[in-house]
Amino acid sequence: MNPALQKTLAFLLLILLGYLLQRKLGGKQDLAGLKVLILSVILPATIFVALMKVEVSLTMLWLPVLALLLNGSLYAVSTWVLPRLGFPAGTKEYRTMLMLVPSLAPGLSAFPFILEYLGDASLALAALADVGNKVFVLIILYMVAMHWFYQLRGASARSINRREKLRDLGLSLLREPVNLVMLAAFVLLGLGLTITSLPVFLEDTVSRLAGLMSPIILLFIGMAVRFKREEMALILRVLCYRAALAFFLSAGLIVAAGLSGPTALLAVVFAQCAVSFWPFAHMAAVEGLRTPDSSAIFDLDLGLNVLAFSLPFSTILILSVLACGEWFATPEVPTLAAGLLALFPLLYVLRPQLRERSVEARA
Repeated sequence: MNPALQKTLAFLLLILLGYLLQRKLGGKQDLAGLKVLILSVILPATIFVALMKVEVSLTMLWLPVLALLLNGSLYAVSTWVLPRLGFPAGTKEYRTMLMLVPSLAPGLSAFPFILEYLGDASLALAALADVGNKVFVLIILYMVAMHWFYQLRGASARSINRREKLRDLGLSLLREPVNLVMLAAFVLLGLGLTITSLPVFLEDTVSRLAGLMSPIILLFIGMAVRFKREEMALILRVLCYRAALAFFLSAGLIVAAGLSGPTALLAVVFAQCAVSFWPFAHMAAVEGLRTPDSSAIFDLDLGLNVLAFSLPFSTILILSVLACGEWFATPEVPTLAAGLLALFPLLYVLRPQLRERSVEARA
């Protein structure tokens, strides 16, 4: 059997095991505790090891910029597409989707697979790119959410200190464990140190923590999966559109930058990450600011359903891409995948027109 296929089946088995463990969970707090462990300990340790094993150059500084361009492209196109997918502009559902669609969560949905299939060097590149994504989801999307809040609430919202909130968000960006270990890794690399330069006990501790990432995150994905029939078709067509656009943008980057091999695969996989929790946190904070008698700015229930469905959806896509290997490293295959995924939302858009033509033909 193909080694990549064997690895994919093993990952799917771990996800299935996590799904079967759902009944053992005492509540959402158990899942939240596991998520904290992953994002605050295991993932930082893995990225630290990966960075300490590669040679960092100034050209890598383009990676956060490219990630920001990806976020911005998803946002800009979505302002035009979402109203055609059943989310009228100006509604709370439209604002909710516009906050979530351009966000990326590579830590839970992509990093373990990048490490297993593409190696430490690719994981280090993905971690650097995620810095740009973090700026977008933490700061830019917060500014978008607050803009809608001030726009809809008017003078009654002027008491909120926007500058202070942005400062707090900037500090939270710096205090994130992943960003702290990246900064520490850059300092050590600048001093000419590598992973083997560390004391043996420290190297062994960090390496053991990093070794936990793939099985723990795969089990977490299985435990976090929630299938809700309500709104499933609505959410699925948006996720299909998002994935199709991401595939198309990845193909364009492969052509424009002349990417090949693991780097091209990384460009494809990174763009297929699940939506991030941070926009939902911003939306929840904004909803907490409005008065009880005012209309909702965001649809938090819809946002939760998108988060729940996006993780398994992205996991399936990413595993499919990596299981195919170098096949997806050419621009033609991601473009074909974009076309296939676009069929579902496109049929929704064309359905009223087809019905009108059918009525006219009968008349």
